[in-house]
Amino acid sequence: MVSETEPAQAGAQADKAQHLSGHVHLADIAIGVVIGRASEFFEFFVFAIACVLVFPYTIFPFVSPVEGTLYAFAVLALGFLARPVGTLFFTEIDRRYGRATRLTIALFLMGLSTVAISFLPSYEAQGWLVIASLCLFRCGQGAALGGSWDGTASLLALNSPPDRRGRYATLPQIGAPLGLILAASLYLFLIVSLSDEDFLLFGWRYPFFVTFAINVVALFARLRLTESVEFKTLYTSNELAPARTLDVIREEWQQIIIGAFTPLASLALFHMVTVFPLSWIMLNSSEHLELFIVIEIIAATFGLVAILASGPIADRIGRRRLLLRMAIAIAIFAVVSPLLLGRGGIVGEALYVLIGFILLGLSFGQSSGATASGTALKNRYTASAMTTDLAWLFGAGFAPFVALYLSEHFGIWLAGGYLLSGAVATVLALSLFTRRNEERREHDASWR
Repeated sequence: MVSETEPAQAGAQADKAQHLSGHVHLADIAIGVVIGRASEFFEFFVFAIACVLVFPYTIFPFVSPVEGTLYAFAVLALGFLARPVGTLFFTEIDRRYGRATRLTIALFLMGLSTVAISFLPSYEAQGWLVIASLCLFRCGQGAALGGSWDGTASLLALNSPPDRRGRYATLPQIGAPLGLILAASLYLFLIVSLSDEDFLLFGWRYPFFVTFAINVVALFARLRLTESVEFKTLYTSNELAPARTLDVIREEWQQIIIGAFTPLASLALFHMVTVFPLSWIMLNSSEHLELFIVIEIIAATFGLVAILASGPIADRIGRRRLLLRMAIAIAIFAVVSPLLLGRGGIVGEALYVLIGFILLGLSFGQSSGATASGTALKNRYTASAMTTDLAWLFGAGFAPFVALYLSEHFGIWLAGGYLLSGAVATVLALSLFTRRNEERREHDASWR
């Protein structure tokens, strides 16, 4: 995705793409983006919720529920560690064999890793082999997610009208609340319909089967779009082709780092209002677990509306200005949120999640690719994938583990401090990006 001030080269390439593509419309690109991101987030939340409701009791029953949840969150983080590796590997496949081959292999790896998890026996049956298998399959999911990058988000940004880029930037992001709503609703149905014993024995496996089916559907839908003649023309005319990884790192390493730290506030908040509070409730107030899941589903709906609302706001005041203001708002929320979650009862917990999701939607809706205009167009396809991987790794990969560990061992106020650090990182990254842009403009002016 791109920011408010895209280089003239990008605009020229977009005009050329629209001229060459004929009857390809932004709606076609948007469909590919939404399908891809919604399926990815659904898979993520199916696994993340299982880390709270299932794995501590079936995979890690030999420790306390708190330690079991921490172990499960550590396995969750393995997916984020494997994601950059998958990007490097699948980028070479893309360069040699094409985007269709990359996407097919990546999504089949995702589907196979996911369905394999659903067949895992309990720890009592296979011992440490089950833990090793879970870690292996989670790494497979992470690597596949890195490989499933198809460039449609960048394509959407480059072809969107300059005065509506904020609105189009929200489309990839709505997959997050949609994925959470679907995954949480499915788990809620199973929890209510089955006894605790049946849920832990076989009920939890059904969401993973559903994930596999969705991945198959998403594969064919995305292939149909991205491999059409019109889409290939758009990719080519926008120079969205995989570049050599080492060349991209050498030329864009500063921008990749800045881009990775820019969305830290929203990505840290992402887990602090989805996975972490669910684990907190499960460990401390499990008697109203079902009610809290309903609250999260409702709050995610508000988050979805907030994501959509961030588009017009960003088009009016600027994406980076909105991100800066939301980082400040998230910092304030980080200070007061422990009081809501830790001492507010069910009302406080509901306010924590509702306010958090609204802030998350306004921030997350514009967080992806806010600094993409700083990369050369020829490197953007690969640089965007690398930046996304690192952003999720730094901002979200260890967030549930760190937040739960701090809250259980030192008090929930330190979990708020962790979120505060993400907001500070976003402010610093945005400031650094603005300063580098000003220096670049001054340098360009001196050569005219």
